[in-house]
Amino acid sequence: MAQGARRTIAQVVAVVALAVAVTAFLSVAAVRHGFFDLKVYYGALTFWVHDGGEIYDFLKAGTQYGFTYPPFAALVMLPMAYLPWPAAITVSVAATVVVSAVVIWWLLDPVARRAGWTRWFVLAVALCLAAAYEPMRETVNFGQVNMLLLFLVAVDLLRLLPAHSRWAGVGIGLATAIKLTPGIFIVYLLVTGRWRAAFTAIGAAAAATLAAAALFPDASREFWTEALWNTDRVGELAFVSNQSLRGVVARLDPEHPSSVAWLALVLATLVVWGWRSRAAVAAGDEATGLALTGATMCLVSPVTWVHHLVWLLPGLILLVDNGMAAPARSRRRRLLLAAALVGYAFLTSRIVWAWEKDFTGVDGVLGSNTYVWISLALLLALPIRHWATPTAGGPAERGGPAGSAVEPGGVAQFEEPDRVPPAVQRDRVGGLLPVR
Repeated sequence: MAQGARRTIAQVVAVVALAVAVTAFLSVAAVRHGFFDLKVYYGALTFWVHDGGEIYDFLKAGTQYGFTYPPFAALVMLPMAYLPWPAAITVSVAATVVVSAVVIWWLLDPVARRAGWTRWFVLAVALCLAAAYEPMRETVNFGQVNMLLLFLVAVDLLRLLPAHSRWAGVGIGLATAIKLTPGIFIVYLLVTGRWRAAFTAIGAAAAATLAAAALFPDASREFWTEALWNTDRVGELAFVSNQSLRGVVARLDPEHPSSVAWLALVLATLVVWGWRSRAAVAAGDEATGLALTGATMCLVSPVTWVHHLVWLLPGLILLVDNGMAAPARSRRRRLLLAAALVGYAFLTSRIVWAWEKDFTGVDGVLGSNTYVWISLALLLALPIRHWATPTAGGPAERGGPAGSAVEPGGVAQFEEPDRVPPAVQRDRVGGLLPVR
């Protein structure tokens, strides 16, 4: 049997074994939420379309939870009202799996090619690991839209912006019209000076919002004047699932959480984010800009449930990317890969739930906010990568950003240090490896 065939068989066996192991892990670790959030969406849309009620008046039986997204989200989800419940579940899960595979592929494929890994094998392993990742499994089990929003943002930042497309910004605008929190990416575009993309995003968000208002004026009026400001509909701020800075402050004093302390932390976080985002874009590192902004969004949002932390996935993948770009057997490679492994392990472990009932004491402060500390670590320490200078006839001459190495499809690439002669490598390695 040829060596290539033996390797393929070994890879298939490894993927099957990993899939079985992840399935066994999920059978023990995954909490069955019964598509709770999807039931809220489905119930609200059914109440609105078939029962003649207002969508924001709906509350799931026995709970305070209702539809909390803007009217444009209701428009996007409207076909769900005409589907049987099993079909709605199927569409939700399938859509999450497909867009997750695409985003992970965009981020990991450059690593696989640079390292000489088998590309399908890398994607298969990554998808198995993503299935075990707590925010991802919570997204699926709740029937949430997190990965769909991340996909829309990633289309802009990983594909359209590097290609200088006139459509760059539309994905961010639509994501913002569906759920307000991705609006931080509009601020990201403004802070980093991409004015055309920023105004395109603002225009797309405004157009989508106005279209929903024209079609559903009563629902729009109720959302913008009442439902948006009703914080009782989103849940308890001190609940351990709220892994934001607001959650940290609330758990310090659940009865009287300090708004001043929270706002001070938010301001400091935004200052650091603005500084690091500008540095990332100046270096031509749009993927790190995406990761930094995703982590910041999780930190500054008043409510960041565990399932929202799928926005940390790009940061974890980029730690692997940076580690593999470092010289083989170097201390830097070991540290970055270890950081990715530790972050992933904690975000897969459900560790914060050990303090669900009692988050007092030093151990409570440290343990119940574990995922917040990981978000902060990514914001503060995720390396910013300086791209190699393009050669004659390279990306800059094809329309790619100056000072970066960008493929026609828009995915940034490092040169390959292991394939550069040692004398040249000594001169170039500082420009190839991530810097802070």
